[in-house]
Amino acid sequence: MIKNLLNLFFPKVCYACHHLLTDNELDICTSCRHELPITNFHFEDDTSVKKVFYGRVKLERATALFRFQKKGKVQTLLHNLKYRGHERISQVLGAWLGSELDESKAYDDVDIVIPVPIHKQRKRQRGYNQVSKFGEEIAKALGVNYNESLLIKKTRTTTQVFKERRSRWNRSEDSLDLKNEDVLNGKHILLVDDLITTGATIEACSKILNKAENIKLSVATMAIAE
Repeated sequence: MIKNLLNLFFPKVCYACHHLLTDNELDICTSCRHELPITNFHFEDDTSVKKVFYGRVKLERATALFRFQKKGKVQTLLHNLKYRGHERISQVLGAWLGSELDESKAYDDVDIVIPVPIHKQRKRQRGYNQVSKFGEEIAKALGVNYNESLLIKKTRTTTQVFKERRSRWNRSEDSLDLKNEDVLNGKHILLVDDLITTGATIEACSKILNKAENIKLSVATMAIAE
């Protein structure tokens, strides 16, 4: 009775298409789940993500759950996550990719999952780091530690979408810091983020993470731009 009343006044809609969910659907409708552009990179040993970083970042493995297309459903999901307060999307996508990475066995030797950080002021405004739940769910699926207190965003930078890649890389690197780096010595780190475009953010993070000794670095993101 109470559930029916809640659905009447606060109907649950799909995060990707905003249509009403049926009683058997959760978070993303069945139609969208079938239509979302899944990459399957981690099942097919596809190197598309690694190629973005060729000659810039040494990666053990790299994958993304979706292909990002402008005005597509993945863009809607990420917009709802970052700008409309729907943190639940981060958890849903993390559980989705986490189960696939566990199934693929390709990431079984990962020791720790670390998210790309956001500045504390931006986190206060949004209420959360949009990749925290994503990383937590992946770590849970892989049975490894999750830590977002090691890689820190020291200074707040303006949006980087339209900046030239090299200037973005330099500015991002200057704004990052690594705490207790000894904890990461000899570890295989899985760095997680929401979207790969130029790869400048991941590149900057890798530079800082490599202050630790003898690390291995892999990357997993929600999406990669085509």
